[in-house]
This record gives sequence, C-alpha cells and structure tokens, in this order.
Amino acid sequence: MGNEAHDFLPDDPQPGPSWDNPRWPLVGGESEDELTQALDPTAMTLAVKAAAAKAGKAMDEKAVEQAAGDSIRAMMLVRTYRVRGHLAAELDPLGLSHRELPADLTPEYHGFTGSALERPLYVGGTLGLEWTTMAELVRILRKNYCGHVGFEYMHIADVEERRFIQDRIEGPDKVITFTPEGKRAILSAVIRGEQYEKFLGKKYVGTKRFGLDGGESMIPALEAVIKYGGQMGVREIIYGMAHRGRLNVLANVMAKPYRVIFHEFSGGSANPEDVGGSGDVKYHLGTSTDREFDGITVHMSLVPNPSHLEAVDPVVLGKTRAQQAVRGDLDEHQQVLPVLIHGDAAFAGQGIVWECLGFSGVRGYNTGGCIHFVINNQIGFTTSPQFARSSPYPSDVAKGIQAPILHVNGDDPEAVTFACKLAIEYRQLFRRDIVIDMWCYRRFGHNEGDEPSFTQPLMYAAIRQHPKVSALYDARLQKEGVVKPGDADAMCNEFVEHLETEFAGAADYKPNEADWFGGRWAGLNRPLDPEEARRNVDTAIQGKLFDSLGRTLTTVPEGLTVHKTLERVLEAKRTMFASGEGFDWATAEALAFGSLVTEGYGVRLSGQDSGRGTFSQRHAVWIDQKDEHKYIPLTQLPHGKFEVYDSPLSEYGVLGFEYGFAMADPKSLVLWEAQFGDFANGAQIIIDQFIAAGEAKWLRANGLVMLLPHGYEGQGPEHSSARLERFLQLCANDNMQVCNITVPANYFHVLRRQMLRPFRKPLIIMTPKSLLRHPMAKSAVGEFTGQSHFRRIVSDTAEIADAKIRRLVLCSGKVAYDLIARRDEAGLDDVSVVRVEQLYPFPGEALTVRLQRMTGLQEVVWCQEEPKNNGAWFFVESHIEAALGRAGKNGMRPVYAGREAAASPATGFAKRHEEQQRALVAQALGLPSEVPTQTAAKKPA
Repeated sequence: MGNEAHDFLPDDPQPGPSWDNPRWPLVGGESEDELTQALDPTAMTLAVKAAAAKAGKAMDEKAVEQAAGDSIRAMMLVRTYRVRGHLAAELDPLGLSHRELPADLTPEYHGFTGSALERPLYVGGTLGLEWTTMAELVRILRKNYCGHVGFEYMHIADVEERRFIQDRIEGPDKVITFTPEGKRAILSAVIRGEQYEKFLGKKYVGTKRFGLDGGESMIPALEAVIKYGGQMGVREIIYGMAHRGRLNVLANVMAKPYRVIFHEFSGGSANPEDVGGSGDVKYHLGTSTDREFDGITVHMSLVPNPSHLEAVDPVVLGKTRAQQAVRGDLDEHQQVLPVLIHGDAAFAGQGIVWECLGFSGVRGYNTGGCIHFVINNQIGFTTSPQFARSSPYPSDVAKGIQAPILHVNGDDPEAVTFACKLAIEYRQLFRRDIVIDMWCYRRFGHNEGDEPSFTQPLMYAAIRQHPKVSALYDARLQKEGVVKPGDADAMCNEFVEHLETEFAGAADYKPNEADWFGGRWAGLNRPLDPEEARRNVDTAIQGKLFDSLGRTLTTVPEGLTVHKTLERVLEAKRTMFASGEGFDWATAEALAFGSLVTEGYGVRLSGQDSGRGTFSQRHAVWIDQKDEHKYIPLTQLPHGKFEVYDSPLSEYGVLGFEYGFAMADPKSLVLWEAQFGDFANGAQIIIDQFIAAGEAKWLRANGLVMLLPHGYEGQGPEHSSARLERFLQLCANDNMQVCNITVPANYFHVLRRQMLRPFRKPLIIMTPKSLLRHPMAKSAVGEFTGQSHFRRIVSDTAEIADAKIRRLVLCSGKVAYDLIARRDEAGLDDVSVVRVEQLYPFPGEALTVRLQRMTGLQEVVWCQEEPKNNGAWFFVESHIEAALGRAGKNGMRPVYAGREAAASPATGFAKRHEEQQRALVAQALGLPSEVPTQTAAKKPA
C-alpha cells in the first residue's frame, strides 16, 4: 500500500443531490436590491397573496398581512445566518473554544415563539423552499451553516460569487455526501498520514519532523484539489508551505519516494555527492512529480523554503505567473494553480501574507486565484491566539480582498475534503483567491522535542485524551456500514509493511542526478570554470539592429500625443542615433532590452515607478496626454516579449514574486527595480534566504537582476545608499554578481551577458542617479557594436603612460567622475583613476595585469563615497592586496580614502555632504584638505 494507493479519491458526492442543482427562485440576501425588495411590506404582501392563490390557500387580509410580516422577519433570519452562522459552527475538535449561539441566530430574536414556530411561512424559493415553518427553517439553516463547516462569504461584493456558494450549501438536501468508495479512500489517506508520522517517530526518535499529527485530514483534502482540479482544467500545481506537515505532503500528496525521505533522515543528501552546495534540512526541501487521476496527469512542484514561515509565498506566485506565461495561460488562468499552506499564527502575523493577497487582482501579478490552506493549530509555537492577533480568526486578513473563507473542523475529513472541492471549483470559475481554515491541533507541540504543557497545560491535557482522526472516522464509517471492524487495522498493517520495505531500501539509495537543469532549463548548466575563464561572451550587436532599434525607440506613432518634455527627450535620442555619440544610461538600457527581445528572449521589468523611471529617465511607457492610452515602443519588436509594470508598494512581496518568476523562466531577463536602493532593505529576507543562498541550499539557479539606485548626491541617509556592503558580505561560492557600473555601454553589455551566458546567477547592480544625465557618463555607437564587450574594470579616460603612474586610485561608482574632474583640474599627470565595475566575482586577474604595467607605482588608494564601515572597502581590501602581490608589488597595501565610519549611511545636510565629498576626493588624490577648519571657540573672559 505505497504511493500507488494515492490514486483512490472520493468520487463526486453521491448518492444524494447533485451540487449543480438548477437555481431556484431567490429572495433576500443575494443582493442589496433583492434584499430591499424582500423587506418591502407592500411587495411582500403581493408576493404572499400570489403564492397563496397558486397553492390554493385561503387567506384573509389579516392572515396575509401577518404572513408577509413573518416572511420579512424570516428573510432577516436567513441573512443573519449567511453573515454570522459561522459563529455557531462546530469547528474546534478539542471543544475548548466556547462559542455561545449568538442571539440573533435564534427565532425568538426575530419574534417567533410558541405556536408561531409551526405557522406556515412563505419564503419564496429561499433555501429551495416555497412554504415552510420557522422551526424547519432554523433546522435547515443550522445544518447548512452551523455544522462542521463555517462559511464566511457575505463580505463579497459580487452577487454571482455569493450565489455560487449558496447554491452549493443551502437547502434541506444539502449534505456532504461521498460514495462508499470515496469514504474508504478518505479513510485510507488519513491512515497513511497518521501512520507515516508514527513510523518516523519510531524510527527516528527525538528527530525534528514538524509532524502533521492532529491535522491529517489535510491529506485527502489536498488530493481532492488534484483530482477535481484536473477535471476542471488544472495541469500544474505549485505548492508553498512551511514546516508543519511538509514531509507528509511530500510523501503522501506529492509521491516523493519514502525511501528518499528515509535516506535524508539518516543524514544522506537528496542530490549526488559531486553536485556540491551546502544543502538544507529535510523539512525545507522541495520536489516535483506527476500524479494521475482519472487519466488526467497533473504536474506538481513544492518550492523549497527557509524558516521564515511565509517567505515562500511570493516566490510561489511568481513561479505560477511564469508557468502560466509559458503555457499561454495568462488570460484564462486555468492550467496552473498556486496552493499555499500556512500556519494560523503566521497567516495572521506575517505582513508578507497581505502583500501576496494584494497581488490577486493586480495587472502583471495576478495568477487567477490562489487556494490558501491554513493549518489552524490554535496556537503559534507557544503563543495562544488571544495573544497573537486581534481578530476572531487567523484568516480575517483575507476579507480585505473579498476572498471566501471556509472554516472547517479538522476531525471531519469529509468536511475538509468537501471544502477543498468547493475551493477548486470556485477558483476555476471565478479566478480568485479562497481560504480554507482547518481547525485542528498539534499533538506533539511545536516540534517533537518540545514540551507544550509548559505553556498550554489545559489544551495538552485535552489532546492526550483526544482520539485520533482515523479512529473517529473509522467509528463513523462502521456505524454507516461503509467499513467493517478490522478494515482500518488492515489498512494500517498494509501501509506500515510498505514503509518497512521502503525503509530497508533507503540504506542502498543513492541519488543519481540533480533536477535543476530539466524542462525549460534544458541547455543551461552550472558554470564549472572560474570567473576569469568564462568572462568573455559576445554581447555586441550588429549595426543594422542598432539602427533599427533606434527607429523603434524614437518614432512616435500617428495619433499619439506625447508630453512636451518627452518629445524633447526623444529628439535628444534622435540626435544620439544620428551622430553615433552621447548615448546615455536609459538609451543603453532600452537597447539592451530591445536587442534581447529581438533575439527571442523575454524581458520583464517591475518596480514602483518602472514605466517612467524614478528619475523620469526611462520612459518605457508613453502616455497619451489627451486620453491616457499607453504606447510601449519595445512591445512592437518581433520574436520575444517585453513587459514593464509599475508594481504595488511592496519590496518584500514583489522581489519574492520576481525571484519566483525568474526561477521558472530562465529565458526571460527578469528585473526588479527599487525606487531608491535602500528600499531593498524591506526585502532583506528574500535577499538573504533566496537570492544569496538558494542555489547553495536547494540547487535552484536564478538569473534575477536587481536594479538599486545608489550614489551620494546629498539626498540624506535614506536615499543615498543601496547598502552595497550587505550584498558583498553575502558573496561567496560564486553565488551572485555585484556591479557598480558607471558607463552606459557597460550596463548594456552586462544585461545582455546575463542572458547570453549558458548559466544563471543573480545580478545586483548599483544603478546611478546623477549619472543618468552626467555629461561624462556617455557612450558611443562603437561601444555597443563590433568587438565591444563588458569591461569588469574601466581604465582612466586620461592618456597617462603606465610607466608614469605614481598613484593609482581605485574606486567604484559615481565618485570616479568626481575624482577625474578634480584630478584634471589640479593638473595631476601621474595619478590614474581606475573603476572596478564588477565587484564580485572580483576581477583579480584583470587588475593584476593592469598593475603589472604600472612600473613606477608607489601608492594605491581605494576611494569610496560611503562611510568606512559601509561600501566596498572591507570587501575589496584583501582582493586588491592579493592582486598587488601577484603583480610583484610585494609589501604594497591599499590605503583607504573616504568618509569615516558612521552609524547613518549619509548626512542629511547638503552643505556637510559637499564638504565631506570634497574632502574624500582630495584625500584620495593626495591633495590638501579642502574642508574649512572650525574656528576655535574663545575662552570666556
């Protein structure tokens, strides 16, 4: 009874009513207009008269008036159940959550007592009834709304969405019913979930596994998503989840072989030994597989994640969006489904959850709806809900996007499975997010080594006495005659026997290949050569393409009225292309994008102001000044696809989304641009856990580009530094590239290099601000065409003979132009300024060659704008010293020139900034300090 047993899932609920009953007449609560009509005494009186006549009921005027009043109050009761019935639902398996029946859910609150409960009551088709009694109405409402599933959906504005849910849950015949085969399949899945955890606990005593014990109903429920999703057009599911239940999902939902997991529990690697990487703990790992139900194959992948519980959410959504683009599914959103599995405390407490919910209806980020499954343990580590949130449910945040929420008792696996079936049907029809909040418990605390009774003694006293899900369900099915005594034990024994076989096979298991270069990644590889050996790649373009792109970028189509300032910008570009000189940063970028699109690559750029550019430099989108229709020149190019999106104001979520997109599509240049470089601080978790370490931990290559405006122009501490030092501190094991580029053509080449090399590494670029329009930061046509290429170091613009150079000033970024200007002004003809455009991997070989030619060199200075404890100094110092040694200049060490160490990245005073800048430039060049001395304070007389 191994993974092959997963293919048995409940059929559509039978016998009993179809879930697709024709809609009956609707009265009250479905829309505000209908509610108003239902509560109008005159309209209701006429409706009662007509219904009575049709039914052959003789009623005088007084009886009609009373019946109309009864009907109005009954409609209010129905609406109250729709809105608040979940408050009386039986959700807590432990029975510790005391939920009193709200008064407004009682007939007495609405004026029905005594004999009035049995009086004929006209409800006009509501709940599938024409005439009923209040007693029967309350019984049906309580069964529909106050059982093991609590529904929150009346906050949804769309009438059709509300009706969809009502059609499937309201009425006397609406019960959760599965075939006997389906019930046995659910029992089997629950048993697999339980016995798998028990087996791990026995074989690996005291080892953390973050087991699903207490929440096993999730296993058949997730299989329902695969089965019913496949029937409704889903061909791929991308999962994201944290620790709890992850190993169970890997094995019992995603069919990762048990022996592989046992091999990892024994300390083995999931990948061949020669692959390398640091690896990660087993409950962070992902996998991919195919599952088949009813002849329909669904591909599934679980994205690896760090211990930051919800950090994987935007990555899953970004990967989903990319896969939808690859499959041509961006319009319908039917084929690729994201499923996010959350903990209750994390769903309520982590801001990234809201950031991701906010993507659900946003152009460029919408994935056609995500199924959110909350494993509601009713506790977060050791924190009880009342101390963890201010709202009744952990799922309340989802009301902000009008997502329906299904609260369900985890001790009822049929109810949980039904909730997932309803969820996938809703998602496929309306393409919107939906939340399942499964109330359960943690049988063994936060992890298997934890003692939960320290902090929740009453809860864990109840848990110790509480039967397992399988025992409760087995007893229920025996009572229904679906299974016989001993059937569940036979299922257990068969499955455990299979686990023993797999456990024995784990000893000899050896992974034979890593899975990171399959599918769309085919043809790419992991670079085996060092940086020096792989640096050259043909990134120049032909002159014919260059000229063609120039026409695309400067031609205003007929009927488009552009802004007068943009027209001046376009005229300046026309001059550039006509003269072949003066190409600025934005034009170089557009040439890189356009050339890649023409060559068949995709380009996706997102950020808070990416269409126009934070500094009004890009103008990738032209907006008509009369009617605001948009024109994007680069979308007119053939072969590839260009996308640019002004993103939500979310660094954490959007950067994670773009990382996920790049993870799935290595054939698109995916760029995220910060409004200012320091805004990346808000996305530090994605940078630390995914961008810097994802390849080492999980063997997941990624070519994401981060554009971070950086440079000291007196704009204060928050708009000066992109925290270059943080990225350099994260650099090791050839994990990413970090550049601080000053030449437009060099930016062009590094972007093209990113796609044209046969591997992918994240690329971090400190992009300029003042250099966007600096007269010295220009390139000529020859730097884009012919034999041109990316230059990791850029030598001086002055023609100084190598042998004459006495002082070498090394730097990176904007300060180079300040140094060159001041050097030339001072007439220093023995000082050379060399820019390190790529800081990691550090171009040590190229720098060594450059140093060897400087036979008269006496001093080497590293100059930077950033404070000494920021910037690149502590990173480059040892690399420069090593290059000096290789160049035969033993004993020579670089000297620092720059701002003093500081707690704040920059001063907020423009005058002080200018003084500091003049001083560090003078220091680097060996000139006298230009900072005026402070006048000494006079002693008091």
